[in-house]
Amino acid sequence: MAAAFRKAAKSRQREHRERSQPGFRKHLGLLEKKKDYKLRADDYRKKQEYLRALRKKALEKNPDEFYYKMTRVKLQDGVHVIKETKEEVTPEQLKLMRTQDIKYIEMKRVAEAKKIERLKAELHLLDFQGKQQNKHVFFFDTKKEVEQFDIATHLRTAPELVDRVFNRPTIETLQKEKVKGVNNQTRLKRIARERQKQYDCLTQRIEREKKLFVIAQKIQTRKDLLDKTRKVKVISGERWMAAWGLRR
Repeated sequence: MAAAFRKAAKSRQREHRERSQPGFRKHLGLLEKKKDYKLRADDYRKKQEYLRALRKKALEKNPDEFYYKMTRVKLQDGVHVIKETKEEVTPEQLKLMRTQDIKYIEMKRVAEAKKIERLKAELHLLDFQGKQQNKHVFFFDTKKEVEQFDIATHLRTAPELVDRVFNRPTIETLQKEKVKGVNNQTRLKRIARERQKQYDCLTQRIEREKKLFVIAQKIQTRKDLLDKTRKVKVISGERWMAAWGLRR
């Protein structure tokens, strides 16, 4: 009962408020409370204790003491600087590093080759600018036939479709069936831009795969030069004796 009465009395008592900064001192910021002073005081005491411990350590230091780190540290302008030691790499370690490098390069080259094959399968290399143009050879018996030759008539298609290497319908097909496809010029241009972008990406990947192949060959050459094993001289065969035959 008494506890309930105390709670009820607290609910009616005046709310306690902290004094704010006076108006003429507002340029100094918020009024510092005791908890703010406590934080500053604790931080100050902690720093003083740290400085006191450092002074004590400096006074009690033995001038003859030795640390192995002293062999790798030099004093420059009053500051201790650690000397950078050069790691000695043995020929075996260098050969292993080159082997790992060539494996990584070969892995990247194989990945690029797979991406190239996938892009080629998607694009089918249709009217690719970097591709060598195929040649369609027609044979005639006389020069007169050559002079009178018309490729559109021979292929039975419209003259506008002669340059196509794919999707080249004949005149009969054009007359019988309605041409299916996109007629919107804006969409056609967008599709052409996307296809050209894919071809550019394919060209870049082909160049990257070639560069990776050259890098792998160079690393392999350096690796072979590091090999100290005795090389066997390879000779070619002769008319009277094969290359693998025994010689005196």
